[in-house]
Amino acid sequence: MKFNPYGGEAARLAADLVNCAAPVGPRELEPILAAHGVEHRSLTPRQAVDIGEWSRRLARCFGDQPLEQRCERINELLASAAGTPHISLHDGTPHMHYSAPGADPAAHIKAITAAGLSYVVCSAAPSRLGRCARGVCRLAFVDTSRNGRRAYCSVRCANNDAVARHRANAHAATGSAGTHRRGLCAR
Repeated sequence: MKFNPYGGEAARLAADLVNCAAPVGPRELEPILAAHGVEHRSLTPRQAVDIGEWSRRLARCFGDQPLEQRCERINELLASAAGTPHISLHDGTPHMHYSAPGADPAAHIKAITAAGLSYVVCSAAPSRLGRCARGVCRLAFVDTSRNGRRAYCSVRCANNDAVARHRANAHAATGSAGTHRRGLCAR
């Protein structure tokens, strides 16, 4: 699934912020923002703390939950991040900006991530804001697969989980059969 850069990409930024190890400082956040094409001035330590607190609120929007609850949580984020959406022409093509020109970086990040989550829920499917099904992982992700049925944050987690299930099944099968065989051999 292809998302527009101000919707889906902002939702993927939200997932990456959720997956950051807390606490994070400006140095840890800047590469994440750059990877998602977020233009920003240098973050202050206070802004980094603000984004860390915001990411804990973002985290509540990912994973299985009733639609009403997910929409309520995203609406709370939208209200908290209320900016001044406007159409920008800075690159020659009209597109939406979700924060006021000159907004501080934390306010800008709040506005675009809240808008990005709402975009995914309204334009794709609420279930695309997932949590990894691998029990030891549980990272947040935005499902961009064609059919929208992704259960893992990465191919690596999917493979590791499949290997673990295979080994558990093989152990269960050989454990009972092996005991039985050993019993026969001992006679």
